[in-house]
Amino acid sequence: MSVHDELTTMQRCLDDLSRSMSRLEQQIGAGGLEVRRVRHDAGHLRESVALLREAAAAQDIPRRPDLVTISDAPYDLSLWTDLDDEGLGARDRRAP
Repeated sequence: MSVHDELTTMQRCLDDLSRSMSRLEQQIGAGGLEVRRVRHDAGHLRESVALLREAAAAQDIPRRPDLVTISDAPYDLSLWTDLDDEGLGARDRRAP
């Protein structure tokens, strides 16, 4: 199951919890400390799932690779002393 599917399942469960809490509040009253505490905890769970959803969405966005700065300064010519000139052949030989 994908992360998106798991988060949707969690959201559905929280919706079911909220509906159950509403029915329970009607039966036993909303004034009790325990009912308010569960309602408050369910609110925290909703906020946490929303944060997880944002974090998962941020990971789905393809990140640009870090840019590498290339200096405009000329290369050290001693790096190329043992190589042939590209496409021109060796200095001491003739081109075919």
